[in-house]
Amino acid sequence: MAAADTDTALDALARMIEAAPGTLVLSGAGLSTESGIPDYRGPDGERRVTPMQYRDFVGSSEARQRYWARAFVGWRNFSAAAPNAGHDAVARLQHGGHLGAIVTQNVDELHQAAGARDVVDLHGTLSQVVCLTCGDRTSRWDLDERMAADNPTFSAHSGEIRPDGDVTLDDVEVAGFVVPLCDVCGADTLKPDVVFFGESVPKERVERSFALTDEAPALLVLGSSLVVFSGYRFVRRAAQNGTPVAIVTLSPTRGDALAGVVLNTPLGPTLTDLLARLGA
Repeated sequence: MAAADTDTALDALARMIEAAPGTLVLSGAGLSTESGIPDYRGPDGERRVTPMQYRDFVGSSEARQRYWARAFVGWRNFSAAAPNAGHDAVARLQHGGHLGAIVTQNVDELHQAAGARDVVDLHGTLSQVVCLTCGDRTSRWDLDERMAADNPTFSAHSGEIRPDGDVTLDDVEVAGFVVPLCDVCGADTLKPDVVFFGESVPKERVERSFALTDEAPALLVLGSSLVVFSGYRFVRRAAQNGTPVAIVTLSPTRGDALAGVVLNTPLGPTLTDLLARLGA
């Protein structure tokens, strides 16, 4: 987008939000890329990584071993990620009353780390772990300590970071990894408390997000391609309600035709500019 076009679109975005205090935010992986966490899809919308499928995870102990070995290595880099300028701008705009609740498809909790409140983690968070057998929940930090104790000689390393917190390891590296067991029931069915591909978003989160969409004076989409229906449905609902929609991403999205304002620009600088225009 040319500079003049960008300025015009930013002016339109600022006017929309100024006229709609408490604008709802829907954020996706593109908002966290400037924190070093890549998104699943490239500019063409095609997946760049193959995520763990829910049916594979629940149906195979080998798949769980592969996931936890990769995630054990990947957690070092993923958990070290910090909020970027985009997260900071969103939090400041929210505290200034310009933005309201945030529905995020991300599992990194960087919105909260930046100081945002009223965040719906639509797809869960990697910081929590749940046992699929007995339902016990535990901290990922505590589980990480247990996995380190159970795998004292596990030496795989990677500088890679992926959207779901794991990395790529070969079969030889994975084979020796001891899978963590539930502290309560002893089952090997611990799962990060996130929605895997092929798994349904919990009903209460969907209902909460629809309610926020119905109440919102406007909807601002940040860094989501909207290819996955779990996010796109809220944009479609807003449009059906006649609610103004704006989208800021690096590339065209599935919802562009439903939006009154579309910016294909880097999120950190764009949101920082928006912050300045709104005097927040």
